[in-house]
Amino acid sequence: MSLSSLSTPDAQLDLRGTPCPINFVRTKLRLEQMSPGSLLEVWLDTGEPIEQVPDSLTMAGYQVEQIIDCTGYFSLLVRRPVTA
Repeated sequence: MSLSSLSTPDAQLDLRGTPCPINFVRTKLRLEQMSPGSLLEVWLDTGEPIEQVPDSLTMAGYQVEQIIDCTGYFSLLVRRPVTA
């Protein structure tokens, strides 16, 4: 598996319309179900979700690799660390 900047996510989670902190909790639960080193793509709304969730995930020990502005929502690529 290459660690290129164009990594293909192992799973996707559409949390558009999901309020804080539920979107963080759902993201964390999904990551915990995935294999170490897996990449999760999360779709988040603008405003509070994209401002809060990446910081919360980083503080929880996850690696936020990329945030893409998709016009109207954001795509967040977050990796479950191999040693968690």
